[in-house]
Amino acid sequence: MEFEEKNIAYPPVHPGTDRTFIRFYSGKPDLNQIFYSQEQEDQPQRIFVTDTNVASLKEMQPFVNFFRGEDYSKPEIKPGFKGKRGNDVLLILGSGEPFKTIQSVLAICSAAIDSNAKRSAVFVGIGGGVITDITAFAASIFKRGALCELVPTTLLSMVDAAVGGKTGCDFDSYKNMIGSFFPAQKIHIIPSFIQSLPESEYRSGMAEVVKTALLYSKDLFEKLAAKPEILQNRNDPLVEQMIKTCVNAKATVVEQDLTEKNIRMQLNLGHTFGHALETRAGLGTVSHGDAVAWGMSRAAVLSEKMGLCTQKYRTTIQNVLASFGWETTPLHSALKGKYSSEEEAANSLFEAMKKDKKNASGKVRFVLQKDIEETVITEADEKDVLCVLQN
Repeated sequence: MEFEEKNIAYPPVHPGTDRTFIRFYSGKPDLNQIFYSQEQEDQPQRIFVTDTNVASLKEMQPFVNFFRGEDYSKPEIKPGFKGKRGNDVLLILGSGEPFKTIQSVLAICSAAIDSNAKRSAVFVGIGGGVITDITAFAASIFKRGALCELVPTTLLSMVDAAVGGKTGCDFDSYKNMIGSFFPAQKIHIIPSFIQSLPESEYRSGMAEVVKTALLYSKDLFEKLAAKPEILQNRNDPLVEQMIKTCVNAKATVVEQDLTEKNIRMQLNLGHTFGHALETRAGLGTVSHGDAVAWGMSRAAVLSEKMGLCTQKYRTTIQNVLASFGWETTPLHSALKGKYSSEEEAANSLFEAMKKDKKNASGKVRFVLQKDIEETVITEADEKDVLCVLQN
């Protein structure tokens, strides 16, 4: 067949904003001071989004109550609550991975439409990685792009999820299958929020801290390896130090590679295995951090099997992960009883990995390491992957 071709040239579209301001706050959370210290007429309309767990925190009550009217007992703080404060709107969604859906994203857009929001409106996500991801995604598609600010309230979202402009939601039981790159214009990091986290959520975030240390900070990794008791002491000065170290490391990577064409792929250390585990166990059954920690242990074993790292390095990684209470065995306990054999479980995990959005070809791509701060991105043979998923 013959054809004629016409090319249209135009500047590349930069999503969301051309820079992100990250603010670190000391003291107790005070969202009224952050968002309402200026005169209302000088502010754009805000669409605040949070979940039931965050909205119920004692530190959040002075902020939430302004959206509940004079009678604070009505309406209740439950999924679907919408309140107004001047032109601003507060939407409260359900909490956790089961609510990281396209329906939640559309509920945010619907709240904006119902309040006659313009493109100049600012979508503000207040919560963990689920809320920051879906709020930013909603901002990216509302009228082809509104504005976005984030207030991460979990350790995981502070050190990873809220930084870098990745947005999205789960789809058809697969992690983050729908999304966009859409950086927030401001990120407000308030470390004291972590004092209210359940131990499981705090430990989940710690996995991303260990991951970042393995990738970019030998000094931080050695400090963490020597202090696993930091899981029981959130007042340790190392906590704020590790948050800033992780944010600065990720910011450096994102500045060079926003849309994950090269070095940003390193941040997926442990995630190919981890996302497959989350999918096969059932989204929300295993926390993201626990899945990534298990994934890092499998990545270390695969690295050794492929001749990339020494047995000593693999043992060091597994011992540190185990000292924090994470599973390092080939078959994660969340999968026991779901399959008739370890072989069937391994094959199922590998099938989930094939659908990973980071794959560039028909093969599965992994982030592996030779040593701390020595990272490689490579494809692995199916037989090697299946081997490290079985005893």
